[in-house]
Amino acid sequence: QVQLVESGGGLVQAGGSLRLSCVASGRTFVSYTLGWFRQTPGKEREFVAGISWSAGYTYYAASVKGRFTISRDNTKNTVYLQMNSLKPEDAAVYFCAADSRRLSIMTMTSRDFTSWGQGTQVTVSS
Repeated sequence: QVQLVESGGGLVQAGGSLRLSCVASGRTFVSYTLGWFRQTPGKEREFVAGISWSAGYTYYAASVKGRFTISRDNTKNTVYLQMNSLKPEDAAVYFCAADSRRLSIMTMTSRDFTSWGQGTQVTVSS
């Protein structure tokens, strides 16, 4: 497993942008499948975006497609989530996740991941 630490959350006005970062340590994650999830109080953790180990494939939840972009820099052991045109409904705690298996990024869920960060809060004011 790897240890993950997210950063970049904060308060932003609707229509604004934020970039979340997640740095992995402990093991190189070049072969890991990576994902971003989010959670609001009383709700299950939901998938936001995923990226394959090679970065050749990305997949997004319908609610964020066209506004969010996931990317990874294996030389820095970092995965990013660029969030543009933020909406109040995007407000949540965002978590990055990693798994050493080559998961299907189109069907993966939170149950598939073995390593999680502590989360970073994103607040969007209307």
